[in-house]
Amino acid sequence: MKELLLMCAFILVGLAMNSLAYDYSACIECLPNPQEPQYGGGIIRNPQLDEGLQGWSPLGEAKIDHRESRGNKYLVAHSRNQPNDSVSQKLYLEQDNLYIISAWLQVNVDDDVLVTAVFKTENGLKHSGAAIVKSNCWSMLKGGLTAEASGPAELYFESNNTSVEIWVDSVSLQPFTKEQWKSHQYQSMEQTRKRKVQLQAVNEQGKPLANSEINIKQKSSSIPVGCTINPNILTNLAYQNWYLPRFKYATLEDQMKWYVNEPVQGKEDYSDADALIQFAQQHGISVRGHNVHWDNPSLQPNWVHSLSPTQLSEAVARRQRSIMTRYKNKVISWDVVNENVHFSFFESILGGNASANIYKVAHDLDPMAIPFMNDFGTIEDTKDMVATPVKYIQRLKEIQSFPGYSGWPIGIGLEGHFSNLDMAYMRASLDMLGASGMPIWLTEVDVNSQPNQAQFLDEILREALSHPKVQGIIIWAAWKPEGCYRMCLTDNNFKNLPTGDVVDKILKEIGSNRLRGKTDANGLYEASLFHGDYEVEITHSSLPNSTIAHHFRVVPNDDLNITKMLLKADM
Repeated sequence: MKELLLMCAFILVGLAMNSLAYDYSACIECLPNPQEPQYGGGIIRNPQLDEGLQGWSPLGEAKIDHRESRGNKYLVAHSRNQPNDSVSQKLYLEQDNLYIISAWLQVNVDDDVLVTAVFKTENGLKHSGAAIVKSNCWSMLKGGLTAEASGPAELYFESNNTSVEIWVDSVSLQPFTKEQWKSHQYQSMEQTRKRKVQLQAVNEQGKPLANSEINIKQKSSSIPVGCTINPNILTNLAYQNWYLPRFKYATLEDQMKWYVNEPVQGKEDYSDADALIQFAQQHGISVRGHNVHWDNPSLQPNWVHSLSPTQLSEAVARRQRSIMTRYKNKVISWDVVNENVHFSFFESILGGNASANIYKVAHDLDPMAIPFMNDFGTIEDTKDMVATPVKYIQRLKEIQSFPGYSGWPIGIGLEGHFSNLDMAYMRASLDMLGASGMPIWLTEVDVNSQPNQAQFLDEILREALSHPKVQGIIIWAAWKPEGCYRMCLTDNNFKNLPTGDVVDKILKEIGSNRLRGKTDANGLYEASLFHGDYEVEITHSSLPNSTIAHHFRVVPNDDLNITKMLLKADM
């Protein structure tokens, strides 16, 4: 039961009056009975199927039945011949509204079956979420879409396995306006990235100093937002002057990759990585290790492809020991087998447990650094069906089921290479991934070159920062004179581009706060502060010196109690 609770996360963000709260909860376990529909079903008619088939219709050649088991009523689509033979409900979508879809699903066969929620609109089909569905228990589907235009739509549940019955219950479709969506972000930021702090000013006898002037200045943020670096930063002072005041977290762009470190078998070169790690340590920058291995066959060192299975196994082990022992205690995490939801190079040669074994070895070699799965397409685009949240979680569970795994965290790394943007899908995907209980980072955030690049970047960063399960963000924008990978933050003179302005604005919001006020009759002053380091100055007429300064740090805390700090003014 304890494990089950970890896999079903319940987080409700309360909002101001007349604004609908957002339900961040999701469940990745298959349950004996479906849970209640979120938001009471939202705009779905007959969401719990208590009123027979009212509101629901067959789609295509499917037949639909209303059934009941153990007191639970549900709907079944059967006699299916095409993937979209299903059960459907007609709806009306409002342009620019963000919709969160959830449903509980079951099938009648023992195999795992992928079922997708699809909206048929006047602009085409919109996939909004998926679930891997089993028999004899109910699985949650959670997804989202943003309506491109107002008009009629039809919701249905699709599966390429036409031999199965699709059972449906507890369906919900909840619309949110853009204003409501932003209010969720604001409220979640207040709860997730801030903490209430109560300061009390007293003199050396412990007597409260009423009406003291309080001046709080944030010196730095401890919310992990970073950016990639490459060797250009080592010799370019202008680059350093731009980068260092902004970022305390980094990933090396290419300098830790196997094909860079060992282009010729047996001849290792870590010179660039060594120099960048030393640079990071000198400037207090925490580094993510990227990457130990890469499951993409086209991104192996050229010589790897000529190895026998035994030789490959030995080479994989040597590489892992080499890089992980070299940078042990110098990185905060490792992308252990990069993109091994999309690809399976090592599994195809070394067997299905190849990646799981590499993760186990990674934990043994560097237990203080979190081993991460890292992949693309999970939150960026509904069209990538290979690494959907449920496929990602399925792969995570496979690694966790390997002998020797004992509950240590395996991080969820989401690259975040965006071309299009659907904030509803992004948030719902993070909800599902967050139900795993594992730490989540957006690890390679960028937006391709387009007119909406800066706007999209702003929305992505705010959505990630406000989500209660996201722990950190790395922006993939290491500067090169010939141009960045997909997105730069500055020009070649290190003047901000619009994307750089977006980043600066957000960094300022979370890291450059100032507050002024006065203590009450008990010498108390209360504030809600972003996590980070602060300096507070106290001024009071009774103090021999005009101002007394103190330093303090605001850190995350699971409880909701106010952190109290005693500010003693020495006489």
